[in-house]
Amino acid sequence: MNILIIGSGGREHAFAWKIKQSKHCNELFIAPGNAGTATCGNNLDIKATDFESLKLAALQHNIEMIVVGPEDPLVNGIYDYFKTSVETQHIQIVGPSAEAAQLEGSKAYAKSFMQRQNIPTAAYKEFDSANFNDGVDYIKNHSLPIVLKADGLAAGKGVLICNSHEEALNEFEEMVHHAKFGIASSKVVIESFLKGIEVSVFVITDGKSFCVLPEAKDYKRIGAGDTGLNTGGMGAVSPVPFFDEALKGKILKSIVEPTILGFEKEKLVYKGFVFFGLMIDNGEPYVIEYNCRMGDPETEVVIPRIKNDLVELLSAIDSGKLNEMIIVQEENVAATTFLVSGGYPGDYTTEKVISGLNLISENESVCFHSGTKKTNENIVTNGGRVIAVTAFGKDIKQAVRASLATIDKIHFDEMYFRSDIGFEFFS
Repeated sequence: MNILIIGSGGREHAFAWKIKQSKHCNELFIAPGNAGTATCGNNLDIKATDFESLKLAALQHNIEMIVVGPEDPLVNGIYDYFKTSVETQHIQIVGPSAEAAQLEGSKAYAKSFMQRQNIPTAAYKEFDSANFNDGVDYIKNHSLPIVLKADGLAAGKGVLICNSHEEALNEFEEMVHHAKFGIASSKVVIESFLKGIEVSVFVITDGKSFCVLPEAKDYKRIGAGDTGLNTGGMGAVSPVPFFDEALKGKILKSIVEPTILGFEKEKLVYKGFVFFGLMIDNGEPYVIEYNCRMGDPETEVVIPRIKNDLVELLSAIDSGKLNEMIIVQEENVAATTFLVSGGYPGDYTTEKVISGLNLISENESVCFHSGTKKTNENIVTNGGRVIAVTAFGKDIKQAVRASLATIDKIHFDEMYFRSDIGFEFFS
């Protein structure tokens, strides 16, 4: 079949790399893609949220499956757009409806859903300009630290952990009255701080049944030892050492199964990936957030560990055969380290020439492009997060070392990376 992947990051390159290997993939297109996806298929110069142009391209190229990478098109209703058109309703869309995508698009929506389905999460309240003063009182009487979340999509930057009431009150005013995160923070969810260790769990679902994919742990802080500013992700590892069968069983019973059952109960159309951002506190799992798609950089370690034909897995969503699928996982550990532009997550410059990629064999590592583009004969930087270098090993330390050995061959001006991804699991 002809397949279209929507997006331009490392996640989409990982999808393209895996889908290209499928015997069921005829022609592969990526919109808009990057320099890496161009080696797997045909890039189309179309924005991920330009539904009309995507529809025309899908018809022109006889697309039978669309895999949606980022959250914006999902929250903005790409599933509904294609499924309500007679011309395109036959195309399988891997992703939820606009209503179901509100699980990521609105923190308040997600919290309310979890409350209705008795899914463990942090206690919370939601406030906007209409009840701002109530929010002020709530903060003043809340235990510390306190978490403030912009209700809407804020490119991963809308979550603040405040260690004093003064800081929380100032940030609350900035978010609601001064649009710190734009319209996303016109409503703010204030919740209790969850302590513990984070893990990312992923499933594929047709809205009734599901398959659990390999878990991962990502590292969002810019500095070594998880210090400094939050980023979109500096690296990830999979599997996660503490993710044993007992913990997996708890997560399935208290979180995953009630979530999927909740889709049925509330008649939410959901045919795609669910990301569960979890906090594990003394062995008990709590939901921090839902994403309605795969995470990035977690995709870059999860997808390479799936031995199944990815197109077969995704096709089972529509065929009703998902409950027959068994995920086969690579036994070795995968680790990815992100190369980022100097200055990221603050100001940075692009158009830096990247060298050394031609020296790398897929037998040693896979370089998933994120913020790259081809200019003349050169591949140059085109974003904050530039390339995710994924490698395998018998344990996390060995996998990280393999990733770093590959990075030694790559160069661009002001290149930065963390050399300690997975550091707490080194032995």
